[in-house]
Amino acid sequence: MSKKKTMIIPISGMSCAACAANAEKAIRSLSGVLEAGVNIATHKATVTYNPALTSPEEIAGAVKRAGYTAVITESDTHETNDERADLKFHLIISATLSAVIMAGSMLTIPVLSNPGLLLILSTVVQFWPGAMFYKAALSALKHFSSNMNTLVAVGTSAAYFYSAFEVLFPNTLSHHGAHPHLYFETSAVIITFVLMGRFLELTARGRTSEAIKKLINLQALTASVIRDGVEQQIAIDKVTVGDILLVRPGERIPVDGEIMDGSSAVDESMLTGESLPVDKAVGDKTYSGTVNTFGAFIMRALKTGQQSTLARIIKLIEEAQGSKAPIQRLADKAAAVFVPSVIGIAALTFVLWFAFSNDGTKAMMSAIAVLIIACPCALGLATPTAIMVAAGVGAQRGILIRNAEALENLHRVNAIAFDKTGTITEGKPAVTGIFVDSDISEDEALKIAASGEHYSEHPIARAIVSEALKRGIELFPFDTFSSITGGGITGCINDGKDTVLIGGEKLISSSKVDLSGFRETLNSVYDEAKTAVILAINNKAVALFSIADTVKDTSKAAITELKHYGIVPVMLTGDNETVAQLIAKETGIERVYSGLYPEDKLRVIKELKDSGMFTAMVGDGINDAPALTEAHVGIAMGTGTGIAVESADITLIKGDLLSVYEAIKLSHLTIKTIKQNLFWAFLYNIIGIPVAAGVLTLFGGPTLNPMLASLAMSLSSVSVVTNSLRLRNST
Repeated sequence: MSKKKTMIIPISGMSCAACAANAEKAIRSLSGVLEAGVNIATHKATVTYNPALTSPEEIAGAVKRAGYTAVITESDTHETNDERADLKFHLIISATLSAVIMAGSMLTIPVLSNPGLLLILSTVVQFWPGAMFYKAALSALKHFSSNMNTLVAVGTSAAYFYSAFEVLFPNTLSHHGAHPHLYFETSAVIITFVLMGRFLELTARGRTSEAIKKLINLQALTASVIRDGVEQQIAIDKVTVGDILLVRPGERIPVDGEIMDGSSAVDESMLTGESLPVDKAVGDKTYSGTVNTFGAFIMRALKTGQQSTLARIIKLIEEAQGSKAPIQRLADKAAAVFVPSVIGIAALTFVLWFAFSNDGTKAMMSAIAVLIIACPCALGLATPTAIMVAAGVGAQRGILIRNAEALENLHRVNAIAFDKTGTITEGKPAVTGIFVDSDISEDEALKIAASGEHYSEHPIARAIVSEALKRGIELFPFDTFSSITGGGITGCINDGKDTVLIGGEKLISSSKVDLSGFRETLNSVYDEAKTAVILAINNKAVALFSIADTVKDTSKAAITELKHYGIVPVMLTGDNETVAQLIAKETGIERVYSGLYPEDKLRVIKELKDSGMFTAMVGDGINDAPALTEAHVGIAMGTGTGIAVESADITLIKGDLLSVYEAIKLSHLTIKTIKQNLFWAFLYNIIGIPVAAGVLTLFGGPTLNPMLASLAMSLSSVSVVTNSLRLRNST
């Protein structure tokens, strides 16, 4: 069986939700297409297909047959800019001529008021800037469908052709001897307002994609590669895995890699949101798009091109912005029947007005107002624009959302299961306490212990060394050094005058060292399920170090914030009950499951779901992958394993539990925005269509001028996009 592929295709020529539905239907009709979604906000199609049965070219062909244009390209930035420039040009032409037509129609100006000139000018507007509406409407008609362009084309054509007929064949339609009323300004101004609305919408829509644009701008264009001992500047797409690169101060790191020589501090704020640079030395990983702040270093390329961290982040955002949230199905269903219904209402409006008033002109203008004001754009944009902005905001905060469904589901979560190690805790041992006798200070004891442990790669030894370095303590070489089987070291210092022994209680006791002075401290450390490391000098115990996996600084605050949302926190761990309860008590978690294997974590998630709780799982390890997949929403710590990240719906780059809270909050704000958008979109049409049809006249009110209807229609779409953009300022 051929492996399925997913691609994102930019589509131009769409103007409303009905257009997106038509394009999506055309793509889905291909036998090799497994899944397809067309997003009217991004003007992109996300297509999953079987390459053995269909191809990108065939998919593009299906889109073209539906009346739109799909271009298989790496980037659609230039296409979007060209579309905006073309729209701006037509808008200027239409607005200029419409102003002249308005002046000639409403003012008595000898030259401008000439009906023949008005006909010529309005013809230019109708069939040059307005040609796009006819092309799209006719294309939809070929496929027995309709869209917003159909409404605009039919409405403006009615006003234009009625007026043109009156100019070319006077007194044919109007009563004999009556001065004919022309509606050239109506058709021209409607086209201008609709074009203006699209231009404003395209401009606003461009701002919803700023997150991706900013990330793309973070990519380095060239890299300094050392080949055969010679440094050379090459294009970033020419860098291959294994290449040796030189990165100077102030430069962006071009690809993912590993430092081979040198050290520096790297600004990784684009990945983590943290402003403080991260110290990097030999063996540390580096990521594309981050900035080297001061020191030069040599690195080896490990991931290039589309495999780099920055490229994968951009792809994830694009996929999330292009996907559909379940809440959008309501708008899609409404849009599918909207345009035909509006045409029917407009026809009924004309018939009723003509029947009861015997005024064909008023009947025609009311029908045109109905056609123009009833635009499904606002309805179609309500959900995807909010999703687009939210995905971008999340990325800027280190929250990568795989799809829109995950973003929507987050607001339903009322229980979150957390893996302990590496999720709630740091996932690595650290010094939690130093206890010394009266003969030595903490820093002196730490200096000796760390200088000895510096020779070991054991995690506990690294914890002691790390604590010393954190305190700025300078290490020194032992005169002699040897490792002891069973977990310890011994050596000599001070020109061989003093013998040092470092290890656990068993090793120290077997060496006949008296531990009576530290017995109470040892028992206390053991009660807290921590590891004890003892420093003995000349066969006397002088210091004790307690070692444990520590809780992350933000874990307790994150758990507290989540509880405020009514979410029940649950801890899952393979560790023993004592350790689990201590960590749970420190962070405020009441429900704890300890001693678990991967299958046990999966079982707990199923139990939570079966009890009616909408459950999220947060983890970082391979053993968390089954539970991440089983949960309603899987959230992986970006500091964890690749398998965990691949199994999750959401990835937290910072590996910080406060990001879980931020993701939940972002989901709530996004759903709130979508509901606001849908409410106003539906309300606009519920009120607008009856007003356009002339309901107000039943109460002595005026009929709605089609020009005002076109302005209202344009502003409705812009208001929905603008409301979605407010998410960028969410806190």
